[in-house]
Amino acid sequence: MDILVNNAGGPPPGQLEDWDREDFIKALDANMLTPIFLIKATMGGMIERKFGRVVNITSQAVLSPIDILGLSNGARAGLTGFIGGLSRKLARHNVVINNLLPGPFDTDRYRGNIAVVAKAQGITPEEAGKARAAANPTGRVGDPYEFGEACAFLCGKHAGFIVGQNLLMDGGHFNRSF
Repeated sequence: MDILVNNAGGPPPGQLEDWDREDFIKALDANMLTPIFLIKATMGGMIERKFGRVVNITSQAVLSPIDILGLSNGARAGLTGFIGGLSRKLARHNVVINNLLPGPFDTDRYRGNIAVVAKAQGITPEEAGKARAAANPTGRVGDPYEFGEACAFLCGKHAGFIVGQNLLMDGGHFNRSF
């Protein structure tokens, strides 16, 4: 295997009082430990062949936590921290690991989270979706095709000098200067 893309569905939204220990264990297993062990299982062959690309799909929440996604915030931040160290160790073998941090993209997960927000605010999911899009500097949510193209680039031979990075794809919503 030369390319590994880790992408697990996010744990359920909610608040701390909604979750028990088992919910946290499930989130850590799906969104942190499974990607780490998939990397472990594939990195030997990648090192041997002197080529490998790993992209972990995490979330913008590793930079700017989202209140209702606490389980995801923690598990994905743990993966991001782990990758920061491992990626630099493997880079000398042309095995490159990076993370894609999506913001709002028009996916089933996005629509499900919008429904939770809408219910909490007493509005329709359509109203909540329009408000979320309007709050983005682009005035919209992302197209999954855009996301796929960025992922494909990070998997290619021309991304060999991009190591251990977190590519934020959120339409400019997270305001930072670096």
